[in-house]
Amino acid sequence: MSTIANEADGHHVGPEPRPGVSAELLGIRDVCALLGGCSARSVYRLCDADKMPFGLKLNGMRRWRRAELVAWLDAGCPPVRVACSPARRRAAAAGPVSRGQGGA
Repeated sequence: MSTIANEADGHHVGPEPRPGVSAELLGIRDVCALLGGCSARSVYRLCDADKMPFGLKLNGMRRWRRAELVAWLDAGCPPVRVACSPARRRAAAAGPVSRGQGGA
């Protein structure tokens, strides 16, 4: 049996998870509380800067998996990705560039 409820009543949204699998999705208020009461804007800034898990976008709303956030917190809040420019990403994907020795 699946349960459908809105975020306001605090119940699980969607089908019930399989045993041993956490599918609990958190809204921005729950994430703020989990992080010690920071503001919603701070959470969005951390996500946009790749300093915390980005979460999922569902119908334009961002949600986070509780298990993913707890694992991130337990690991000491490491950055989730190292930011670099698109040109650097292309260069890294192309592999090392050999440069010939210039000489006359």
